[in-house]
Amino acid sequence: MTELMTQLRWPFIGAEALAGRAIPERALRRHYRPLYPGVYLPHDVEPTARVRAEAAWLWSKRRGVVAGLSAASMLGAKWISGRLPAELIHDNRRPPRLLTVRADVLAAGEVARVRGIAVTTAARTAFDIGRHTVNETVAVMRVDALMNRTSLDVEAIRAVAEEHHRVRGLPRLRAALSLVDGGAESPQETVARLALIRRNLPRPTTHVEIFDEFGQFIARVDMAYEEVKVAIEYDGEQHWADPAVRQADIDKMYELNRLGWIVIRVSSDQLRYRRTTYTMRVEKALLERGLRW
Repeated sequence: MTELMTQLRWPFIGAEALAGRAIPERALRRHYRPLYPGVYLPHDVEPTARVRAEAAWLWSKRRGVVAGLSAASMLGAKWISGRLPAELIHDNRRPPRLLTVRADVLAAGEVARVRGIAVTTAARTAFDIGRHTVNETVAVMRVDALMNRTSLDVEAIRAVAEEHHRVRGLPRLRAALSLVDGGAESPQETVARLALIRRNLPRPTTHVEIFDEFGQFIARVDMAYEEVKVAIEYDGEQHWADPAVRQADIDKMYELNRLGWIVIRVSSDQLRYRRTTYTMRVEKALLERGLRW
C-alpha cells in the first residue's frame, strides 16, 4: 500500500481515482483524508500552501482560478502558511471550511497556467493581496515576497489597479505599493526596512553588493546607504546556528569594517521588542556620516 500511495499523485479527486481504478475504496478511506469535499491527500501529510491551492482548484471541478495568497504560492512566493485558507475566484459561493471564494471580475490577460492550473498572474495576484490584506505591514511583506520571486514591478500592479478602478480596497493597495521593495528576501527584512521608513529615515537600498578597492566582491548586505557606507544586516537564526555561516559573517564584518563601512545588525528580538533601539542606531550612524534628510 505504501507503493500505491507513492505512485498516486495527490491531492486528487477521490471519485476520479476510484473510477479509474487507481485505488480501492477501502484503501482510500484507510490511508487518505479529504482536505476539501471529495479531494484527498494522505492522512499524515500537512498541506503546504501550494497543496491547499491545488486541492481548492480540484474542488472547483477545475473551473476556478487560484488567486490571492494561493496564487502567490503557486508562483513561487515563500513564507505562506499552509494553514491559511486557500483562495479562489469562482462562481460557487458556498465554499467549505478553510477556502475563500470571491466572485471578482478578471480582465483579459490576468490568468496564467502553472502546471496546468489556472492562476492569476503575478500583477493581478499582488493587486488582490494588497487590497484584501488589512494590516499594512503584512500586505507589504506579502507583496515583497511575490516581487522577490517573480519579475513583477510596481507599475504592472498599478496597471491592474487602473483596469479595476471601481473595486474596493484601492486606498489600502496604494498605501502598500508606496512601501514595497522586491529586494526583501524574508518578512523580517521587510519589517526592518519599514521600521526605518516609519521613523522618517531615508529609504535604504536593498541587497547591495560591495566590492573592495581592487574590484573583488566582498559581500552582499541586506540594506545599505551606499553614499555614506552604512549597512543594515538582519541576523536570522542561521547566522548563529550554522558554524559555516557564522564564520563567513566574521570574515565579512572584518572586510566591511576595513573598507570603512558601519554595519548595524538587527535581530528578530530587536524588531519585536526594541525596535526604537534599532532605528536610533541607524539614525545615529547616518548622522555621524553627515547624511541629512
